[in-house]
Amino acid sequence: MSLRSNRVGEQMKKELTDILSRKVKDPRVGFVTVTDVEVTGDLQQAKVYITVLGNEQDREGTLKALAKAKGFIRSEVGQRIRLRKTPELIFEFDESVEYGNRIDTLLREIDSGSADR
Repeated sequence: MSLRSNRVGEQMKKELTDILSRKVKDPRVGFVTVTDVEVTGDLQQAKVYITVLGNEQDREGTLKALAKAKGFIRSEVGQRIRLRKTPELIFEFDESVEYGNRIDTLLREIDSGSADR
């Protein structure tokens, strides 16, 4: 990734966090955290990685609501960040947080198992 796409990604992350917390009124968009934004080198697409507090049903509902509001969110980003063309938004769950929690749990289990001896 280029330095420019990294800068645009960081700026988008900041703006998306604000937009999702204040502007999107859909009740399905609950506790969403934007963990990362990866922008392609040509600035055409932006993968927005999110985590959602709640169960699987909440997560799916949030993803559907974000897909529905994608046009609105993209236009908001376009007004805030001056680019010739606002990147297309692709929302995905950030699995790295869950993966990290799983590893942490496994390490604790191993640690408590060795303490029993």
